[in-house]
Amino acid sequence: MSDPSPAPAVSSDPAGRAAEHDLPTGPEKTELVRSMFDAIAPRYDLVNRMMTFGLDVRWRRRSARALGLPAGSRVLDLASGTGDFLTILGAAGMRPFGMDLSWGMLVANRTGLPLAQADGAHLPLADASLDGITCGYALRNFTELGQVFAEFGRSVRPGGRISLLEVAEPRHGVLRLGHRIWFRRVVPVLGGLVSDAAAYRYLPRSTAYLPSTAELRGMLMDAGFSAVNQRPLSGGLSQLITATRRGRP
Repeated sequence: MSDPSPAPAVSSDPAGRAAEHDLPTGPEKTELVRSMFDAIAPRYDLVNRMMTFGLDVRWRRRSARALGLPAGSRVLDLASGTGDFLTILGAAGMRPFGMDLSWGMLVANRTGLPLAQADGAHLPLADASLDGITCGYALRNFTELGQVFAEFGRSVRPGGRISLLEVAEPRHGVLRLGHRIWFRRVVPVLGGLVSDAAAYRYLPRSTAYLPSTAELRGMLMDAGFSAVNQRPLSGGLSQLITATRRGRP
């Protein structure tokens, strides 16, 4: 359950920005996200390819490689959606399985890999039971992001890795302007024509939930991770965040 729509400039107060943009918080946000992704699941992959001109597949492959884990590693793809990440992880020799809040997304997932419905803030997993976690374009969709990161720290073994994709926005020039026009004006229209209009009006606005890079780094370190790294992809159209679970393997 994820979407590669655009990011705003850094935010030092996600809750305040959510209020400023009249966006829901708490249980209201959780229910909105669940129902919205249920609604867009049937055309989700098509709209993603249209939104990113297919670059989202390249970004997921890059993220899977950035895990740096050997074949056979047990990897959770959280907010697994229709299964793009799961397919890539499986092809790389991992033992992936997916979890998603949206039942509609799980139904649309045709990978044949193990799946479960779960809230990222309450993962039904044993302590230190994972070698790694991937998550694509869903951080701002979690209601309790700090608790989600705490669950990452609890369920990933020492020395394990996480690799997270999130939205971004080019910092300079014509690329930044074109990106804003495309994602804030054109994509909602395309999404409305092909899928659910309300959802694709909401998704660009939802970037207000996303903490700044410094805040994300601090949250992951507080959750038990080190070597937190953020790098732009495709000129800043997306971003990749990686980190290693502290402790001796």
